[in-house]
Amino acid sequence: MGLFDKQKRIEPRDRIEPTIGNLAEGDTVVSSDREGMRELFSSFPTAAGAVVNDRTALRVSAVYACVRLIAGAIAGLPLPIYERKGESRERAQHDYWWLLNERPCSTFSAAAWLEFATMQVLLRGDAIAYMPRNRAGQITAIIPWPRSKVQIDRLKDGARDPGRLRYSFQADEGYFGADQDDVLHFPGLGFDGCQSMSVIQWGARAGIGIAIKGDEYAGQFFGEGAKPEVALKMPGKMSPGAQEDFRQAWLAKYGAAEGMGARKIPLILTEGIDVKELTMSAEDAQIIQTRQWQVIDIARAFGVPPFMVGETEKQSSFGSGIEHMGLGFVRYTLRPHLRRFQQELNAKLFRTDRYFTEFNVDGLQEGDSKAQAEYFGKALGGPGAQGWMVVNEVRRLKNLPPVEGGDELIVPTSTAEQTEPAPETSNEENTEAAAARA
Repeated sequence: MGLFDKQKRIEPRDRIEPTIGNLAEGDTVVSSDREGMRELFSSFPTAAGAVVNDRTALRVSAVYACVRLIAGAIAGLPLPIYERKGESRERAQHDYWWLLNERPCSTFSAAAWLEFATMQVLLRGDAIAYMPRNRAGQITAIIPWPRSKVQIDRLKDGARDPGRLRYSFQADEGYFGADQDDVLHFPGLGFDGCQSMSVIQWGARAGIGIAIKGDEYAGQFFGEGAKPEVALKMPGKMSPGAQEDFRQAWLAKYGAAEGMGARKIPLILTEGIDVKELTMSAEDAQIIQTRQWQVIDIARAFGVPPFMVGETEKQSSFGSGIEHMGLGFVRYTLRPHLRRFQQELNAKLFRTDRYFTEFNVDGLQEGDSKAQAEYFGKALGGPGAQGWMVVNEVRRLKNLPPVEGGDELIVPTSTAEQTEPAPETSNEENTEAAAARA
C-alpha cells in the first residue's frame, strides 16, 4: 500500500466570498454583489459630510414620514380588474385579482408588496418583482425583490430585439436570469429605459445630508447637557499641576458622567487672558429653524404638502385650503406613480387590451358624510342633475350588496312634464260657471 493510499480524500471546500466592510452602515458587502459594490464605492459624502443612501435617509424623520405617507396611500388602494366590452367596461372575475389584492406570493400581502415597491421607487429609483409562470404561461406569483439584489443589463447589438432588458437576480443559492417579460419593473422619475432617478440621490440629497448632520449635532448638544463650552478666567497665574487639580475637581462636580464629552472640561485662562465666546448656543446656531426648513425642503422634493408630515408652522390647519392641498397630493403626487404602476401591470400581466387594471382612488377623494350624500344624490339623478351612476354602483363603492332594479339609470323629468297645464278658459265661461255655482 502506497503512502498516498493511506491519506484521506479531502473534499474541495465551498468558495468563500470575500467581503468588504461598509463603514458608513456598519455592515459588509459581498464581492459578488455588483450593485452593492457599486453603491459602496459611489457613496460619497455630501457637502455637509453625511453619506446619503436608502438606509441613512430613512433615519431622518421627514424622509420617513414622506415615504410612509406615499407608500401607505398607494398600498391602501384596491386594484380591480376590468374587461372591455365595446365602449364600456365591466368588472371581471380574473385569476390575477387574488395576486393584486390579497396575496402576490407566500411571504408578502398585497399591501406590503405595494408599500415595498413604492419605497424602492422613492429611495432607489426602481422597484423590481419576479413573476414565475406555469407551463401554460400563466403567472403563479409576484415576488418582490430588493433593487440592490438585481442587476439590469441591455442585450447587445445583434440580438433578436436590441434594447431588451435582461435581469440577474441574486438569491441565497446564487444568481438566476430572467427576461423582461417575466419581471415587473416599476420605474420612477427620469427612466432612461434601464433605470430611474431616486428622490434621495437627486432631489433631496443635500437637504437630507444637512438634516442628518443637524440631528447629530442636536443629539450631541443635548447629550452633553445642552451647555456650551466654558472658560474660567483667573486673575493670577496657576501652575500646570494646579490647573489639572482644578479640572479634576470640576469634572467630579459637574461632568463625571460617562460620555459627557470634552465640553465638560473647562479651559483655564490665567494672567489676564480673556475670551468672549467659545461655542454658539442652540438658539444662536438656529438649530430649530434649520431643522424646520429641512422638513419643508425634503417634503418639496417628495411632492408632499408639508402639513401632511406634521409641519404646520405658518399655515392654517383648517378650512378648504388644506382639503384642496390634500386633493392636490392625490392628483400631482400619487397619480404619476399610479399611472406608471398601472401601465407596467397591464403590459406584463395581461398582454392584451381586453383586460386591464387600475387603482381606485375614490376613497382618497371622498369628503365627509354630508358631502358624499350630496355627491351621490346628484350622481343618481337628483333634483336638477342628470344621473351618471346607478344605485348598485353606489352600493358597490360602500361595500353593500346589489338590490333588484338597481342597475337602471334614473333619468329625471322636468316639473313641466310631470304636471299637465290647466285648459285655458275665457272670461265669459268663468262668469257662467260662477253664476251656476251661486
